[in-house]
Amino acid sequence: MHRKWYRAAVMLAAGLACGAAGWAVEPGQPAPAFELPGTKGPLVLQKLKGKVVYLDFWASWCGPCRQSFPWMNEMQAKYGPRGLQIVGVNLDAKATDAEKFLADVPAQFTVAYDPKGDTARRYAIKGMPSSVLIGADGKVIKVHAGFREDERRALEDAIVAALAQP
Repeated sequence: MHRKWYRAAVMLAAGLACGAAGWAVEPGQPAPAFELPGTKGPLVLQKLKGKVVYLDFWASWCGPCRQSFPWMNEMQAKYGPRGLQIVGVNLDAKATDAEKFLADVPAQFTVAYDPKGDTARRYAIKGMPSSVLIGADGKVIKVHAGFREDERRALEDAIVAALAQP
């Protein structure tokens, strides 16, 4: 079996087996700090304090990630002026895999790279895509695994509610 497909299968199986109880970050906790290289220079999570951050972990081999990118582009355009910052953290070991994905499915939001998966481990990411909604105060509001069409409204509602918090 090809290595990246094996990795995808293992991560997905782990995510399904652990469910929400397997997350290391819980709502109300401070989001783990990180600094990663990004498409627009270094991305430092602490510098985004004061914004609502939708942190999305993705990889080029992830089918649902292809579906989530247009939605995240829409959310960034719609709510960016109100203080939302979408950050996609790519977990591909090879940058060329991420570049090919982004050529097909462009990101109109910030993209950072974590080829060793250190940030994903700190957030205990079990499957892809996985997202963490972080409030303007730097605390985790919501952790979510996967992306399905029928979840779009609830995810958007969570973003709107986070933006409404003082």
